[in-house]
Amino acid sequence: MESTEGTRCRKLAETSAFYRLVYSEIEEIGWKHLVRSAGDLKSLSFRILDNKGRVHIMEIQLDIHYPRFPPSISADVPYIFDLRWSMSSRLRDLVQQFQEHLKKLEDFWSIMDDIDKFLWVVDPKHPSRAMAYRQINIGNDCYIMLSINSRDPRSLPECRFMGADPIVNSLISIWRRNSKRWIKDNPFLENLARVLETQLLRPPDVPKNNQQLECGICYAQFLPVDDELEPKSGSATDYTCDNSKCNRAFHSVCLGDWLRSITTTRQSFNVYFGSCPYCSEPVAVKINSKK
Repeated sequence: MESTEGTRCRKLAETSAFYRLVYSEIEEIGWKHLVRSAGDLKSLSFRILDNKGRVHIMEIQLDIHYPRFPPSISADVPYIFDLRWSMSSRLRDLVQQFQEHLKKLEDFWSIMDDIDKFLWVVDPKHPSRAMAYRQINIGNDCYIMLSINSRDPRSLPECRFMGADPIVNSLISIWRRNSKRWIKDNPFLENLARVLETQLLRPPDVPKNNQQLECGICYAQFLPVDDELEPKSGSATDYTCDNSKCNRAFHSVCLGDWLRSITTTRQSFNVYFGSCPYCSEPVAVKINSKK
């Protein structure tokens, strides 16, 4: 029978092997992609970009007996993929599978981005990437709640109308009559306008003070106090996306670092030109800007 001390030493050895394994696998992925990690390395968060340059955070939970027990993952996506795992699998395989999953969702997110950009969305105010519904103002004090199929986003969405009964009943009748006119190969918003037989309302201007204060990249309101960040040390977010449906706040330092890591970013003199990580609208950030 194993002694108490023997058990303790064996567990320490297992923990040491676990540390060595996880460290080596993080290095394979690249430390620049690691956003957060627990002290025991059982919880890891990686920043992953999809092909459109959107930022996604993948949370990974590891068992002490990893890789014998597969990791569990969570992310801001409408559904999680089925993990393919074996004893020979590594974290880089998990990242690759996540990237494949993001690629499958690109069409869904492009449609949701178009809805947020071009229609009068009243709910949710600040949608996450996992949300597949939108409540849209269609005029006459009426609203349509759309539920988009994230696995088949170009298909006819489920919908529910809200408003005065006579108008809602008329809209339901129009929707049922025209639903067969929905053509999956056509743009989503074009299909929606055709089925509803109406010109869809554009979003109103959003006041500039209706902004998120936390940086969309480092998720903090203030930069750390650090001599290397002078004169930005300890400063608040100082850059806001111009897209009124986004208004995402950033530290110009964080956004500049992020743009520098994107291959499609252009640089002219001391300015980076690229796309917002959240809505893909054009952004321009001065290098070492002193706004």
